[in-house]
Amino acid sequence: MSPHAVVATGIGAIGPWGGGVEGLARALAAGRPLGVEIDGEGRDDRASRLAALVPDVDLSRWLPPASARRLGRPSRWAVAAARIALEDAGLPSLDGARVAVILATSFGAVRFTENLVRQTLVEGPESAQPFYFSECVANAAAAQVALAVGARGANVTVTQREAGPLVALARGTSEVREGRADVALVGAADEMTPLLHRVLDRFGATARPTAHHDEAPRPFDVARNGMLAGEGAAVLVLEREADAVARGASRRVRVAGTAGAFDAEAAPSDWGEGDETMARGIARALARAGRSPAAIDRVVAGASGSRRGDRLEARALSRAWAGAPRPPVLVPKAVTGEYGGGQLAAAFLAALGVPFGPVAAMTAVEPGLDVGVHDGSPLPIPEAVLVGALAAGGAGAWAVLERA
Repeated sequence: MSPHAVVATGIGAIGPWGGGVEGLARALAAGRPLGVEIDGEGRDDRASRLAALVPDVDLSRWLPPASARRLGRPSRWAVAAARIALEDAGLPSLDGARVAVILATSFGAVRFTENLVRQTLVEGPESAQPFYFSECVANAAAAQVALAVGARGANVTVTQREAGPLVALARGTSEVREGRADVALVGAADEMTPLLHRVLDRFGATARPTAHHDEAPRPFDVARNGMLAGEGAAVLVLEREADAVARGASRRVRVAGTAGAFDAEAAPSDWGEGDETMARGIARALARAGRSPAAIDRVVAGASGSRRGDRLEARALSRAWAGAPRPPVLVPKAVTGEYGGGQLAAAFLAALGVPFGPVAAMTAVEPGLDVGVHDGSPLPIPEAVLVGALAAGGAGAWAVLERA
């Protein structure tokens, strides 16, 4: 065991599956997208209507109602997820520990922002409520988590779109490994509103129904035409492996290596063609973990059903494996949707060997994409898992997770 090794010892997640990861594990095993109608009024039959929304979840055990009323939904979910994760890690108290908080978000507290803008435009600027403004900033969720748990270390908010959760994981790992923090809470929080969903639909980002297929996300599929927009929060507890072993932490997933890359030719709101650049990022993550491609038992892909993003990821994986036998590729966003940390939580479960079922909406992988989407058959417990995510705009991030 390296003295610098970092492990994830706890997880908290709130998403379209409900609260906790037990519901997420069941949903991943079922393989069906967790989409419900978000707001069909006024939309034509060709528009996207489904989103992966958080149902009513009783958070009072982790967040008193009086506190919850002051927070936007992403902050509520993030605070609750952080407390669930600490409980799961067996860390009821952080007294004396240096604690960092690094959370990713793509959109922040959208509903509070909409309310503030509406209030300003309709009632006038003098009517704008500070109550809304304090939760509109992107770093609101990370700040509220720090206040809730008494964290006094680095407080960082990552806004790297689809790659954000893995960028947050890499930053939190560095904080612990390099001795700036004893514990890091890392993850993501986002919400989806009808207005935001319509904007994404207008830009062609979300899946739509067709004459031949129902509306659903189909990662890498020949019939894919967009993602399932989602929401929620996921938080991991990171600490030094030596500390986790010393206190008898019950389950541990080692963050063996992380890496990032940037495709400078990507458009600001689209994916580029830089599969060679992205393949080099994958190679760096594997090298830092001391693993060859052949030593990876699973790939937890960031593919969501986007046309260009999925194609770029598949080609980057092909380059990185360069003819070596390919591991099965898991596509959790076919179930959880994009945003809200569902992929990060699913990756933690994948590293523990939780079974993933077949993707219900899949028809056939796009011709020319050399990627083997997992068919749901039983798999052995993995030793190492590669997790990746490519963001519109050019960012890419990867992490190698090992059973510790």
